[in-house]
Amino acid sequence: MLSMVQGFGDSFESCWLIAEFRTIKPQYADFNRKNRNLLVSNSQKGQRGPAKGGGMAATHGTPTGDLNAHGIIPSGEVYWNQDASTLIELAVARKEGIYSSHRALVTETGERTGRSPNDKFIVDENTTSKDINWGNVNISTDLATFTRMRAKVADYLSAQDTLFVQDLYCGADFSESLPIRVVNQNAWHNAFARNMFIRPDAERLSNHSPEFTVLHAPHFEANAEEDGLNSQCFVIVNYAAKEVIIGGTRYAGEIKKSIFSVMNLILPKKGILPMHCSANTTGENTAIFFGLSGTGKTTLSADPKRALIGDDEHGWGANGVFNFEGGCYAKLIDLSEDDEPEIFGTTQKFGTILENIVMDENGIPDFTDVSKTQNTRGSYPIEFIENRTMDSKGGHPQNVIFLTCDAFGVLPPISRLTPEQAAYHFISGYTAKVAGTEIGVKEPQATFSACFGEPFMPMHPGVYADLLSKKMEEHGSNAWLINTGWSGGSYGVGNRMKIKFTRAMLNAAMNGELDNVQYIVDPRFGFEVPVECPNVPSEVLQPRNTWSDTASFDSTADKLAEMFNENFARYQAGVSPEVNAAAPQSLA
Repeated sequence: MLSMVQGFGDSFESCWLIAEFRTIKPQYADFNRKNRNLLVSNSQKGQRGPAKGGGMAATHGTPTGDLNAHGIIPSGEVYWNQDASTLIELAVARKEGIYSSHRALVTETGERTGRSPNDKFIVDENTTSKDINWGNVNISTDLATFTRMRAKVADYLSAQDTLFVQDLYCGADFSESLPIRVVNQNAWHNAFARNMFIRPDAERLSNHSPEFTVLHAPHFEANAEEDGLNSQCFVIVNYAAKEVIIGGTRYAGEIKKSIFSVMNLILPKKGILPMHCSANTTGENTAIFFGLSGTGKTTLSADPKRALIGDDEHGWGANGVFNFEGGCYAKLIDLSEDDEPEIFGTTQKFGTILENIVMDENGIPDFTDVSKTQNTRGSYPIEFIENRTMDSKGGHPQNVIFLTCDAFGVLPPISRLTPEQAAYHFISGYTAKVAGTEIGVKEPQATFSACFGEPFMPMHPGVYADLLSKKMEEHGSNAWLINTGWSGGSYGVGNRMKIKFTRAMLNAAMNGELDNVQYIVDPRFGFEVPVECPNVPSEVLQPRNTWSDTASFDSTADKLAEMFNENFARYQAGVSPEVNAAAPQSLA
């Protein structure tokens, strides 16, 4: 039986999910080379068609809707709201995937192992056109293109010998959740959707009426020239029709991210802030963590003294923070049992879906092998994480944490921000990465992603920043910028901040131990830097003091300040004068 953290409210769906796996015996799958090769020989590499089912046309499960209403006239079997165990067993039977030695489902997504941002479109229509921040991220298409591609997708799905349907919710706070329907041609994608979204109990399922529908045809490829698209892949959102159509890509993340983007347009109009963040809580003290890849978001939000609310997508509404999802979609590259035991444990459970991982001849995953992709993934229901809240909700955050890995080595390891500074850095979404040695460049590369999730934000970043500022002011939240990157010099000279120091600073901030200490204002960035912190050497708190060459520090810090300003120039017109005034100033 799955165990859960006590004391955080009622589970939205715990018993329901446990029942899905109750009948599964704790045995290992037989594994041999013939089984391993199924992925290669059945529509996973080279072959373009879908995995085929068989048998007489029939309806499985109790339908909670009519596919005819979506223009789909099924010619084969339709599986409605099947549990995860059934879907995974069907996926293996249909040769869509194979079992690992621990009976996790292993699948491959072919040539597309990540999102396809250049193939994502939003229909430019009257109801939402003025709300969209059109540009290179939010790319428009016309209604005629959507209508044409939707008809092709509907015809394609209608012709399949098997379809799979899930009626689910996005949002653990049912007063604000979005009822969705996901129609898939593959059992494993349907199992992914069931893992990732909120699974309704029997009563909510009986009353479910979808307000957004995803039609998913991963093996149907567009003719780019004929269809007026960029490639054979397409993800098109039509807010007026309340539909998403997906084709030409088997990467499962497109399903969840398309609905996340939908929530990012719907919720701000209700005064709810959608966030690309992780969140945890003690039950009385809640924190949210924003950060791009490599900043330590997953590691730092996993705390044995605090229960996980969720790891990726949340809303901040009238009742506090709530998870959008019913599961996790974890990056698995270099995953180890020592560093992340709970996530590692999920990879050995029946019900988990492993994407694009490499296994040895015994079916043991090698998470260090990136020969297929560096974006190896694991999808599992959140109930597989023991240290979690039972209802995927928390109170209003006392602390808002922005994480950055500053490879330039000039940002303080911890800073306290004003509400205006918080909005500025939220919009900036900064981190820095070290360029690959294969091109001989050692200079850190600045990376900016608005709201720490720019690809999924259809509105101007200023809209989300204003909501964040209002929420923080209303609930008295503190904002902190924590640098998990370099100290004592840039990458190649200095050293990465020790995780024990970062953890100590984070805990001190969340526990109120930095409320009454002395602060120094950073001359360029304007935020407050504490002069002391429990269990952290005071000399590391002021980054300039850690550099042996202070002139080099000054020139590097000025350069980073200029990078911030250059990036922010595209947002200036959409934010308040106070937020613009929070920009850093070069001292050169």
